[in-house]
Amino acid sequence: MSEFLFPTRPTTSIPVKGESAAFPINRIFCVGRNYAAHAVEMGGVPEYGSPFYFTKAPTHAIPSGSETPYPLGTENYHHEMEFSILIGKDTFRVSEDEAMDAVYGYCASLDMTRRDLQAHSKDKRQPWDTAKDFEDGAVFAEAIKAADFGAIGDQRITLAVNGEMRQDATLADLIHSVPKVIADLSKYYQLSAGDVIMTGTPAGVGAVVAGDHLHGEITGLAPVELRVGKPL
Repeated sequence: MSEFLFPTRPTTSIPVKGESAAFPINRIFCVGRNYAAHAVEMGGVPEYGSPFYFTKAPTHAIPSGSETPYPLGTENYHHEMEFSILIGKDTFRVSEDEAMDAVYGYCASLDMTRRDLQAHSKDKRQPWDTAKDFEDGAVFAEAIKAADFGAIGDQRITLAVNGEMRQDATLADLIHSVPKVIADLSKYYQLSAGDVIMTGTPAGVGAVVAGDHLHGEITGLAPVELRVGKPL
């Protein structure tokens, strides 16, 4: 007799440069409004005090180079280019000085968003789940180990749609640094190997439609790409 009542989904994962084994995704945490200019363009204010978070299900992650249908329930589908942190070991209540010991590596990623549903949720003071956590809503490129990437500084982060530049900033523009985000998140969760933290998006987010090709780059990392297909 089978252990489960129905077939389980395979584990989603991120390929790692130089490794035959992939990084299995346990949980996906996302930092909101972590670039000041993006917070302003969304009609809000930068969150300089403490980071805030939302989540995406690991089953909704897809690899770079995928083509995904234009999602259900939206007429305003947006791209958000992001720098993601891959956690490599159990991490709980760490200081900022200790936080970087938890990092396995980094990758370029896309936090796709149903913007009209997000606006509706904000107006109603409701959670963002339908806007952020949906099928194919997180896209991850090949990762690189932390030691091979080096120190996080002014690496450029960009996103182009059909060859037209939409987002252009540097990692130095992050309001909350990588060690601060890890230390803060570890106060609320017992982080573990396989957790991924998407650190927020720069200004310049915008709508995409069926047929669009997205190409995002972060200096030192493999690019992330996505093609938007027709609606289901």
